[in-house]
Amino acid sequence: MNTRPSSPALLLVCTANICRSPMAEAVIKAQGLFAQVESAGLHAGPRGEPVDARALRALGKRGYELGRRWRSRPVALERLELFDLVLVMELEHLQWLRERAPAHLHERLQLFMDFVPGRRGQELPDPYYGSEQGFENVLDLVEQGAAGLRQALERGLLQPA
Repeated sequence: MNTRPSSPALLLVCTANICRSPMAEAVIKAQGLFAQVESAGLHAGPRGEPVDARALRALGKRGYELGRRWRSRPVALERLELFDLVLVMELEHLQWLRERAPAHLHERLQLFMDFVPGRRGQELPDPYYGSEQGFENVLDLVEQGAAGLRQALERGLLQPA
């Protein structure tokens, strides 16, 4: 049986769980903002893919790590109850989860970019089909989002559910 931790738990969700959400996972874990931080993808393959090499390079340049054993995984709707906050990277992700998650969990579902000043309601761009610079740009936004999450936690705006 799964039990909820007494400290805040965060789930980060993107499309395949190989770029944006693992990057955000690494940054937020490094900052120690949540007792539990995990990531998953709406369309992540069942075999568990490694993080995109470009994402790893961008993270490494700034001193972030995911660990050698890290692998992508699909969102498990039955586990959503374990998280105080579920941050998604795109509006489509938000809609997908709201259509499938129990109604009492909807208030936990938010856009990651809502925590980046001046970016409320916007999506975190998917760097997968772009250049190395796209991963650097996404990491800039992820770091800003992590700072915004820190401020929300310090102000008591995010509490364990």
